[in-house]
Amino acid sequence: MNIGRTANPALTKNTFASKNFTTSYTNAMTIQGTVNKTALMLLLVLVGAVYTWKNFFEAQNPQAVVSWIAIGGIGGFIFSLITIFKKTWAYITAPIYAFLEGLFLGGISAFFEASYPGIVMQAVALTFGTLFALLFAYKTRLIKVTQNFRLGVFAATGAIFMVYFLSFILGFFGINMGFIHSNGIGGIIISLVIVVVAALNLVLDFDFIEHGAESGAPKYMEWYAAFGLMVTLIWLYIEILRLLSKLRSRN
Repeated sequence: MNIGRTANPALTKNTFASKNFTTSYTNAMTIQGTVNKTALMLLLVLVGAVYTWKNFFEAQNPQAVVSWIAIGGIGGFIFSLITIFKKTWAYITAPIYAFLEGLFLGGISAFFEASYPGIVMQAVALTFGTLFALLFAYKTRLIKVTQNFRLGVFAATGAIFMVYFLSFILGFFGINMGFIHSNGIGGIIISLVIVVVAALNLVLDFDFIEHGAESGAPKYMEWYAAFGLMVTLIWLYIEILRLLSKLRSRN
């Protein structure tokens, strides 16, 4: 079965491409199983986030969590790559990724919260509100995942990451692409567009997971699919946090 393309690098069009799945029904991937594993990964993110958040506000010193942010960010990236290339290990690597990303998100969120009190709860509420709203729209077919829809989201996501990558590289040469990070009207519009694109990736992930379950993918793919969904959710949360910080900084 041709599952289609998703912009999420963890859920490529070849992830469920095999047409020779021989797993029995009891050992096959299910949507409910993926939901359960996603919930567990969210819990692990929360545990890691609470740890660095607590350290930040107890020490009242950013240096208390800088090392944990680095460990979480770098470690999460490494384990994400391992998960992508060794899908059968996802039951081990995906939970570790979730915990490490929690360390990273907790520290970053604490920095934002210290500058703009209340911003983190707003970002969390908007992230999950977006998740459930788009899930409802997908299940009721208010949003239909056509090939043009997939290609459009894929192209937009690729363009965003190319701009981010270019900004990162130019930073080494002292060149600042300030329009991306500014709190001016242009910077806010850019952040809003990125939030929308990140949100639309959730729709592609829902579709991808649904087709994976229909194709009878192996049970371990529940962990991998949950991991892919977490990648999008974390990206969406960070972009919403950035957008809110730009809006709050204008007050």
